[in-house]
Amino acid sequence: MESKDFYTTKELAGILGISRVAVFKKIKNGTIKAQKIGRNFVIFKKDNGGLEVLSSELFKLAKNWAVFGKEFSDQFYCQNSGIFQARLVKMEALMLKDKSAKNLYSLLTSMAGEIGNNSYDHNLGQWPDTPGIFFGYDLGKKQIILADRGIGILETLKRVRPELKNHEEALKMAFTEIISGREPEARGNGLKYVRSVISKNPIHLIFQTGNAKLTIHGGSADLHMQKTSDSIRGCLVLITY
Repeated sequence: MESKDFYTTKELAGILGISRVAVFKKIKNGTIKAQKIGRNFVIFKKDNGGLEVLSSELFKLAKNWAVFGKEFSDQFYCQNSGIFQARLVKMEALMLKDKSAKNLYSLLTSMAGEIGNNSYDHNLGQWPDTPGIFFGYDLGKKQIILADRGIGILETLKRVRPELKNHEEALKMAFTEIISGREPEARGNGLKYVRSVISKNPIHLIFQTGNAKLTIHGGSADLHMQKTSDSIRGCLVLITY
């Protein structure tokens, strides 16, 4: 997962999962700031606030990694929680400047923090392959995306709830019950907090683990569960606002 200070249009197209024509269109309409060097355009990260604010295909990138292990730019890869926390702070700072997120920035940051930290906490020392998480955001589209290739919620909860039979049961439990391996200690409350925030605010969530997908709409605590045809290694999350 390569990290660079600048990209050619071809490189950026590959990173964002779009065509070179789409990159040229974004340069033309000002969505992407580029410098012309000779006959070619060069896109500098410093001119665009990092790739996080460029991508319109973040969810596709995250899902391709979660399902197929397809590599992506180092810009979205947080190998450890320290890197994740630093990028979370950066997102919060950018949201402070964004009028559409001004009233929600602290809640969105704390929600993303809870979900991301869960990935590190529950996979510590037992990542099946790639450690760390995907973390990206598109402030223009009002999206935050997180993903990991960890052991998933079912395997995590079966340590203390061995009776769980499938991903749907595990996902529902994760959002509705306080679960701990050291009961009655009130741990494992992160996703319950996320649900509580959504129930009171115009924030929406899609959360998939294994072949179970949960949706919560802003202003409601209702859980909408469905079984999917594809299966996610670990977790895949989309937050919109």
